[in-house]
Amino acid sequence: MLHPTGLPQHLEALDRTLVMGVLNVTPDSFSDGGLFNQTDIAIEHGLSLAAHGADIVDVGGESTRPGAERISIEDELSRVIPVISELAKNNVVVSVDTMRTEVAREALLAGAVIVNDISGGRADSLMNEFMSTNSFPFIIMHWRGLSNVMTQLTDYDDVARDVAGELASQVADAVDAGVERSRIVIDPGIGFAKTTQQNWPILQDLETLDALELPVLWGVSRKKFLGELLADSHGEFRDMSGREAATVALTTYLALAGAWAVRVHDARASRDAIDVIERLGQIHD
Repeated sequence: MLHPTGLPQHLEALDRTLVMGVLNVTPDSFSDGGLFNQTDIAIEHGLSLAAHGADIVDVGGESTRPGAERISIEDELSRVIPVISELAKNNVVVSVDTMRTEVAREALLAGAVIVNDISGGRADSLMNEFMSTNSFPFIIMHWRGLSNVMTQLTDYDDVARDVAGELASQVADAVDAGVERSRIVIDPGIGFAKTTQQNWPILQDLETLDALELPVLWGVSRKKFLGELLADSHGEFRDMSGREAATVALTTYLALAGAWAVRVHDARASRDAIDVIERLGQIHD
């Protein structure tokens, strides 16, 4: 089980896949937009995620659903900083989901201990340099463009190999800027600049990503490709609420394959699956 350096010690000691709970402090995220848009409700949900098995709570203030437009930095800061601060005071391990250096900086000062940048350092030219000045884990996701254009950026020769190659380039850029490779986690960006069908070959070819010899975070929870898989006889995609069993199935598959972490909306369900695998002793290093 690969872990990045810089994690809290109790997480580095775990020999199982970690659960990262999703906390969207937004009005328009694809699965739960608006449900936790108020600070007090978001804090309550973050505490609940941790109580139900989330090892990390990932706090984001900007929707990255397909077609989403960017918000101001002021809005993003006002959404996430009070939530991160209160969760950290309650000993919750917090990551910040942001593409902005200033938000990452303020989040770390507020108590976050991981930076999760879905652009992998490419949306903000200062992000890699900033991450070279601290010792926190840095999650780099495969990224080809912002949410309002990413559905047009889905041309691949071999999607699994192309994603791995492009991620390797993003990692190299971060390392060249001074980020220790040992602190980097990669995320293949399921659903980002990929058609629904292009996600499956990435999941089927885990060895290609593993060849980069870095911890891998997987964000598959409730995504559109699962809704398509579970469509009814009329072709209507299964709605968000009906995708949890499929999400847990993928959590099980990825945990057995030695994933560093899964990013999920229902922490308890995925943690239960991982606990069963751990008990059986079937996690492969």
